[in-house]
Amino acid sequence: MTGKEIRERFLKYFADRGHTIVPSSNLIPKNDPTLLFTNAGMNQFKDLFLGHEKRDYVRACSSQKCVRAGGKHNDLENVGRTARHHTFFEMLGNFSFGDYFKKEAIAFAWEFLTGDLGLDKNRLYVSVYKDDDEAARIWHEQEGVPLERIYRFDEDNFWSMGDTGPCGPCTEIFWDNGPETGCGSPDCAVGCDCDRFMEIWNNVFMQFNRDESGAMTPLPKPSVDTGMGLERISTVMQGVTSNYDTDLLQGIIRHVEKLSGKRYREDEKDDVSMRVIADHSRATTFLICDGVLPSNEGRGYVLRRIMRRAARHAKMLGFSEPLLCHMVDAVTDIMGDAYPDLLQRGEYIRKVVRAEEERFAETLDNGLRILNDEVASLKKEGKAVIPGDVLFRLYDTYGFPADLTADIVRNDGFTIDEAGFEACMERQREQAREHWKGSGEERVSAVYRELANRGLRTTFTGYDERTAYSVISALLRDGNPVEEAHEGDEVDLITEVTPFYGESGGQAGDRGEISTGGAHLEVFDTKKPIPDLIVHRVRVKQGTVRVGEAADLKVASDDRNATARNHTATHLLQAALRQVLGDHVKQAGSLVDHERLRFDFTHFSAMTPQELQRVEDLVNLYIMDNSQVTAREMEIEKAMESGATALFDEKYGDTVRVVRVGEVSAELCGGTHVHASGDIGSFKIVSEAGIAAGVRRIEALTGMEALRHTRRLEEDQKRIASLVKAEGGDTVEKVIRLVNRQKELQRELDTLQARLNASKSADLLAGVREVGGVKALAVKVEIDDPKGLRELADTLKDRVGSGVIAIGAEKEGKATLLVAVTRDLTSRFKAGDLIKGLAPVIGGSGGGKPELAQAGGSRPEKLDEALEKLYELLG
Repeated sequence: MTGKEIRERFLKYFADRGHTIVPSSNLIPKNDPTLLFTNAGMNQFKDLFLGHEKRDYVRACSSQKCVRAGGKHNDLENVGRTARHHTFFEMLGNFSFGDYFKKEAIAFAWEFLTGDLGLDKNRLYVSVYKDDDEAARIWHEQEGVPLERIYRFDEDNFWSMGDTGPCGPCTEIFWDNGPETGCGSPDCAVGCDCDRFMEIWNNVFMQFNRDESGAMTPLPKPSVDTGMGLERISTVMQGVTSNYDTDLLQGIIRHVEKLSGKRYREDEKDDVSMRVIADHSRATTFLICDGVLPSNEGRGYVLRRIMRRAARHAKMLGFSEPLLCHMVDAVTDIMGDAYPDLLQRGEYIRKVVRAEEERFAETLDNGLRILNDEVASLKKEGKAVIPGDVLFRLYDTYGFPADLTADIVRNDGFTIDEAGFEACMERQREQAREHWKGSGEERVSAVYRELANRGLRTTFTGYDERTAYSVISALLRDGNPVEEAHEGDEVDLITEVTPFYGESGGQAGDRGEISTGGAHLEVFDTKKPIPDLIVHRVRVKQGTVRVGEAADLKVASDDRNATARNHTATHLLQAALRQVLGDHVKQAGSLVDHERLRFDFTHFSAMTPQELQRVEDLVNLYIMDNSQVTAREMEIEKAMESGATALFDEKYGDTVRVVRVGEVSAELCGGTHVHASGDIGSFKIVSEAGIAAGVRRIEALTGMEALRHTRRLEEDQKRIASLVKAEGGDTVEKVIRLVNRQKELQRELDTLQARLNASKSADLLAGVREVGGVKALAVKVEIDDPKGLRELADTLKDRVGSGVIAIGAEKEGKATLLVAVTRDLTSRFKAGDLIKGLAPVIGGSGGGKPELAQAGGSRPEKLDEALEKLYELLG
């Protein structure tokens, strides 16, 4: 039975028993800042289990795509080396939200395994929590499992969502792979660390609520959360003992065989590389499809680590050209039926992967050479730990994640100095060391959840109205409910009805004013922390406002109109970009407010001036067409069938709002818009730049802001023309002549400086000393620019031939130090290390590469002392 057939049979089994089939959620968790990636089937149902959300079903099943890598799951080095470690996997699950419980869940699991899949009952074992007599009794009396095949465990069979909240015992089902796969110990049984008894299904029974004190009370509606790894059950059904031997991964491995000309199972070292590439290809393809892009922080850094580990293993197999981009097709061929987004975004995924592979290829060989030299040097010294500063240099300069370096040196018996690496990150790369902060979405304040649970709702009337009359239903100061607020207070205010748009979907919240009989309030922002609840951020300008009072609400119309212009313009911009650049363009983020618009989109190179002009022209043509803008609520299926564009990683309800601009654009959108495209007035692009691999950003203006921008440019042009005394419209020609003249003067200055340096170096060389058999020179000079210092250092290195040079200079009350080491000595002395020893003397800090490093400080009077210290460090 193939993995595809198992997946389909599982979903059908539970659908036939009243379960709603719920599609897999995105790998980027929504509304859960505790998670880096979706890593279990229950993630998308978390709010259901917690009682924060209600849906129109109480039974569900799914096949959830999952990634476990980074955070506490930081065991990349094991992927490819064991039978069951993966970064990407699928989790089959059935769920009950206060409906059925232990008896039914156990019956479902047993019937599916032994009935639908036909597994041998004599090779199945179960475990239960040590005190869960109920589950043990159900297994024995209801399903007929012999008592000797029912094991009781402690913490391994008790699950909790966190330190507090829903928790409960679980029961696991194990498959006996046979004694030939075990450790051979006579005591080998369920719970042994060997491969014989493999867990295939876990049923969690959430029946308690644990409070801050640790006390547990029964839940009024116990729930069930189960998970069965598709890869694991596939090994059972296909009679193999490694996940990599199932059809889910063998198709990808065969593709590696075809491209490499090597055969799987002929060389263990090559086998590891093939398994790494197979697993990492799946993770890479799915993560990029779901919106993650390679970067140096957060999820993007985990993806980069996965991709670069795969690229290194590709090189070990003999590939000199990018391989991973060719693996995308193998993944989509196998998984595309179950996950059609892979097919729709295949070209985009391949381009992102190729771009990252080419970027890493530029530094891979140099980084490996540096690492090999370091390993050889450490072996001579009898050491077996790669220092933290070397790890950091490989990371910072050559793009080697620390765990990739650890993976490379593992076969040489080396480990890495992780603490030293982290210290370097702390000291020199503060931004890069910032760890992922979960989903990046704001954690929804518990107080808003509590208000919603009490039935508090806000009806939004702002699509049609700019004013409203309502009642104040809540006031909050610093997240705490209050009954009243006074002049000068800043509070959150909630009403039963509001015309104010709460920030969401990339659109900024409205501003305006609220008045009661005894108070006047300025609304400086509006938020929408959860669906159906709109929160006004207000400042009490006069009087006292109280809960229960009637209030007049008035949106700032000029700001709302400007925001609407910008929002509709983003829709037209996306349509124009797709027409000019291609269908691979997808929205990757946006921001619209009353001043400007910002639109992030997927594309792989900087736009040319001609492309930008064409896009700008198209948007303005759409505006001049003055097409009607309409908004209509539709069922999600009908909206998608009609051709409306949706954000691929957004979670939509059953009913959506479709905004159309004539025949040009149709998007799922909850924002506010103009009535006709001509209301936008005009559109002007002010910048286009890259913000991440494969993602570009356009910033633009509309209406009066676009006009003001054009006027500013005209004023700048007039000022430049006046400064260069341009007449008759020849401003550009005059500026070109001035720039060319400046370049000529700079070349003349550089030539004179080089002659001066050569002359100085002859005098300076008289100060060369020999320390421990090494030539050393530490001198103070009167050169006030860094480039001049570097050129002098190069000249002195050439004249010395082999040695260490330190140069100090003072400029405007600041001290500068530069250390240069000739290449033949960098294995003994590194410029970066030396500068760290000198910089504190001048009250500063610095760093650099093995051959050249620089530091600055605030104590120029200490330059002589710092330079003299060089000889001490070399001695």
